[in-house]
Amino acid sequence: MIVSAEPRPLLIVVAGRPVEPLRRHGGFGHWIRVAAGLGRREATVVDVEAGAPLPRPAGFAGIIVSGSAAMVTERLDWSERAAGWLREAAHAGLPLFGICYGHQLLAHALGGEVGDHPRGREMGTVEVACTPGCEDDPLFAALPPRFAAQATHLQSVLRAPPETVLLAASDHDGCHAFRWREHVWGVQFHPEFSAMHMRGYIRARADQLRGEGTDPQALAAAVRAAPHARRALRRFARRARTLSADRTIGDIDNDGRDQGIGG
Repeated sequence: MIVSAEPRPLLIVVAGRPVEPLRRHGGFGHWIRVAAGLGRREATVVDVEAGAPLPRPAGFAGIIVSGSAAMVTERLDWSERAAGWLREAAHAGLPLFGICYGHQLLAHALGGEVGDHPRGREMGTVEVACTPGCEDDPLFAALPPRFAAQATHLQSVLRAPPETVLLAASDHDGCHAFRWREHVWGVQFHPEFSAMHMRGYIRARADQLRGEGTDPQALAAAVRAAPHARRALRRFARRARTLSADRTIGDIDNDGRDQGIGG
C-alpha cells in the first residue's frame, strides 16, 4: 500500500547572525532558504544559538547547518548539544549539509579535527578546485573542475572525519568540501552568499583585514558572482527531498508508524 503524506520540509539550523550591517537583509535562515530554492513552507528555521530546542529530526527531509561568528573550538554549550544531535542524525542516515561553521561542526561531531588555520583568514571570492572524489558525487559531479565561491573563515577542518571523501580544496584550505558516507556534506565556502553579501562582510571586517596586511578595497573589488557554489546547495535540497519522498513510501511498517529516527 502506498501511503501519501505531506512532503517533509528541510530544517535549517541557524548557528549565528550575519554581521550587523547586513541584518536588514534577513538572517542566515532566510539567506539559505532562498539560495536553496525553497519556498516558505518547504523549510523550518531553528535558531540553536539563541537557545531554541532542536526538534525530532525524523520530521524533516534533511538538515542544513549555517555559519556562525562562534568558533567550534570554543565548545559552547549550544554548539556541543547541536554536535551531538547532528551526530545522531548522521548515523541514522538523514541527509545533512553544513556551511562554514556548520561544515566544521559536522567534522567535529563525526570525529574530525577543527582548529585555527595556520595561514590565518581566508576571505573573498576564492577559486575552489574539485578533487577526484567529485567525479561520482551527487552534488559535485555536475560542477566544473574549478569554480568561484565566497569564503570568510579563520578556522578550518584540519583533519576530516573517518569515512569521508574530499571533494574540493582552495589554495588556502585543503578541505573546502567533504562527503561523509553517502549522505552528509560539509562546505567551507558560503553557497548562500551573493556578491553583495560578500562585499558587506569585507567592509565589516575592513579594520581586521588592514591589520593583517590585506587591502579590503582591493579584496572587495575582486568579488564576483559564484553561481556554481550555489548549485551545490540547490542539488542537496533536491536530493534530500527526493530521498524523503522515497522514505515516505518505504519507511512505513505494518502498523503505519514512521520508522524514521527519533529526537
